[in-house]
Formats: sequence, C-alpha cells, structure tokens
Amino acid sequence: MSTVVFEKDGAVGVVTMSKPPHNLIENVFLEDLLGAYTKAVDEGCRSILLRSAMRHFCAGADVAGFTGGQRRRDQAGLDALLDALENVRIPTVAAVHGAALGGGFELALTCDMIVAADTAFFGMAEASLGLIPLLGGVQRVVQRVGPARAKEMAMFGRRHGPAALERWGAINLVVEESELLAVAMSWARQLAAGPTVALRAIKTLANLSARHGIAGADARQSDMNDMMWASTDQKRGLTAFMKSGPGSAVFEGN
Repeated sequence: MSTVVFEKDGAVGVVTMSKPPHNLIENVFLEDLLGAYTKAVDEGCRSILLRSAMRHFCAGADVAGFTGGQRRRDQAGLDALLDALENVRIPTVAAVHGAALGGGFELALTCDMIVAADTAFFGMAEASLGLIPLLGGVQRVVQRVGPARAKEMAMFGRRHGPAALERWGAINLVVEESELLAVAMSWARQLAAGPTVALRAIKTLANLSARHGIAGADARQSDMNDMMWASTDQKRGLTAFMKSGPGSAVFEGN
C-alpha cells in the first residue's frame, strides 16, 4: 500500500500522507510526496491540499533514514526535494491536525498556506537530541515570523499550540478540528478557481523575496509580468471587470 495517496477532487489535487504510525519522514517518503505533487500538476490540478490520514499530520523525521552512510551526506539531494515541494508551480495548502513536529512542521512550512486544527501542536525538538532541524525549519520560521521566534522555537524545543503560531504569523488560520478538512478544502478550491498563471507568478515572487530579498524578486518581476500578460485568464479578468466589476471573472487556469 502506498504511503502517499493522490486523488483529484475537481481542480484540487488532494495529497494524503498515509504512512503508519505517524508519517515519519525519510528520503523515500519525500520522493513519494514529490511524485504525488508532480502527478497533480501533470493531471491539470490548479492547487494542492496536503493532509494526513494518520493520527498526526507528521510526528517528525525518521532519524535513522537521514543518518549513516550516504544518506547523511546527501544534503544537496534533500535540499533539491524540499525546493521542488516548496516551489511546485501551483498553490499548496496544508491541513494540519495532531502533531506537526520536527520534520513534520518543516514539511508544513514548505506549503504556501497552513490551516491548523485547534487541537494541533507544533515544535522543533531537534536541539534536545544535539541536532539542528534538518529540513530547513529554522530559516523557514525566520522567513515567516523573524529570527527571535525562530531561535526560541529551535533552541528551547518546546511544543506550541496553533493559536500562538497564528498570532506570530507562522500559520494562516486555526479552526475547530471538526471543520479542518472542510475549511482547508475551501481554501484549496478558491485557489484552484483563481487565475493560475497569476497565482504562480505571485508565488514565485514571494518565494524569491523570502530567499533573496526584494532585489532577487525584482530581478524576475519583468518575467512574471510577461507571463501574466500572455495569459488568457488575464484577458478574462479585465474583460469581466469592465463588464460587471471586480470579482466577476471565471478563470480557466491558462
């Protein structure tokens, strides 16, 4: 049985982690995730919802899978996998319940948006093992909430409730656990109904700015503008605006 399941729900690619008992991350699991993301793009999905079928979203990394022999040394390959997940060309929404710890939190941070259940909890406990977060968690928390909070989370290794992380800006929204899937799917469907080319450009510029500053994003602004102006959805949007005002366009993703 596959540990990552892909299903197409309308224009949303639903990627479900199903690796007993707690979706522990290792290289093969990440490759399976990337395969599901690639399938979503290839099948014409316009957004991705990442969720878990297990008790927890993801309780962390399988440390044995990242240490010893070649795997410990293949940081470049691991970085490439994470980069591909983070920069997939369509928007991604993580629906987090239960634990998102260590690598699980880092995996959620590769998504564009995080919707969390009110019962979820987050943390980076690697320092208690004499480790650092292996999947880019420190820098991605810095990206979202700044260095002070990132140092606090990574150095103390405490678990945090979703309300605090929503207040800090690390996650986007907290909802009742019973409403998690419905709300996260609603976000994914709204993104899938949007102007896919423009959303891709926005994602590209935001990620470039996070990694390379405003100058890095500015260097690609003209390319993103050209891509947007060449899209058919841009024409649909402006035509609908002229006829019936904002919010009236029906986009088709091209």
